[in-house]
Amino acid sequence: MFTLNLIPSTPITFSKSTHQYFPIKRIQSPKNLAESPVFFTKSTPLNFNKIHACPFGKIQALSTKTTHLGKILENPSRKAGSHVPKAAASSESNPEGEAESVEAAAAAKSKAKALQLALVFGFWYFQNIVFNIYNKKALNVFPFPWLLASFQLFAGSIWMLVLWSLKLQPCPKITKPFIIALLGPAFFHTIGHISACVSFSKVAVSFTHVIKSSEPVFSVVFSSFLGDTYPLKVWLSILPIVLGCSLAAITEVSFNFQGLWGALISNVGFVLRNIYSKRSLQNFKEVNGLNLYGWISIISLFYLFPVAVLVEGSQWVQGYQQAIQTVGKASTFYIWVLLSGIFYHLYNQSSYQALDEISPLTFSVGNTMKRIVVIVSTVLVFRNPVRPLNALGSGIAILGTFLYSQATAKKVSAPEKKS
Repeated sequence: MFTLNLIPSTPITFSKSTHQYFPIKRIQSPKNLAESPVFFTKSTPLNFNKIHACPFGKIQALSTKTTHLGKILENPSRKAGSHVPKAAASSESNPEGEAESVEAAAAAKSKAKALQLALVFGFWYFQNIVFNIYNKKALNVFPFPWLLASFQLFAGSIWMLVLWSLKLQPCPKITKPFIIALLGPAFFHTIGHISACVSFSKVAVSFTHVIKSSEPVFSVVFSSFLGDTYPLKVWLSILPIVLGCSLAAITEVSFNFQGLWGALISNVGFVLRNIYSKRSLQNFKEVNGLNLYGWISIISLFYLFPVAVLVEGSQWVQGYQQAIQTVGKASTFYIWVLLSGIFYHLYNQSSYQALDEISPLTFSVGNTMKRIVVIVSTVLVFRNPVRPLNALGSGIAILGTFLYSQATAKKVSAPEKKS
């Protein structure tokens, strides 16, 4: 039996129900109740205004549940579960909506990745253009590439030391085997860097970059001597590189043998750096590309600067005075040199970051496009005369570089698919 106080002084009781509509049959009234027995049917709604002993919200919730139960008893043929709210049922039985949400999330992720890739390439290209422009401006008034190349390595070394000291970049653990493993790659990096600077000082920037696009030829040749094998497609792809570079060389207005040999030796140095880095640094894979490049720059500085003093140190003071007279303001010359040093490190840093974010194929294609952007930019800035055959040779060489990147990417991806 359940007891409720409908009137504070008048308790009433509910008997067990057999009514067809509600589980409450009737109210048993005490004798002093004036009203006659009241039966609860659909036509007799409960008057909540007379209820005093129970909170109205609870009674209202009970009434709602009771009314809902009455609807179920009225229609016994109603399917079970059909009283579930429509929103809940639709969320459980709508796989198309879930698929659309997954597709929307994937599309947003793809857009974010594309934006990130565009920013990485944008910074990489911009920094490379700035370096080439101000490096050439400094060399035009101060033709001492050994000192300028040393300063660029010095600027990169200071940059990395600041990042490590401020903990903006985690400093790798330095051990004697690690330093010994870096000696070879740093030596060949030094050769590649100083040779490129010598070439920049003798010929147009565009011509140096056209010759440097022949780097894949040296990579295939040296790697083959060391035991690597390449398919026929790779060998065929280097033919247009050789043809294009030859055509560009014989038609170059500013042709100079020192500039040509500097660019070729630079290719040899950087190719050997890459080969020896793969062989000597296999046990130090925990060191990321940026830290690796930072330590290579520091060691290269110790290689290069003493030789720079021996080669051209006696001419620096006189050359500096002439450079100031030519430019007119010492601050302008300082800015050119400073920008060449900072952006030399930054564009190499961006290239390593890009290689961490994208596949080697995408990186190779981006590197090929970078040469095109740099060549066009420097031609426009320095207004170098370009003959039609020279432009044709440059285009053929860059096309060959693109074909080489495609062929070597397929060669690398084949073993990965098998595994």
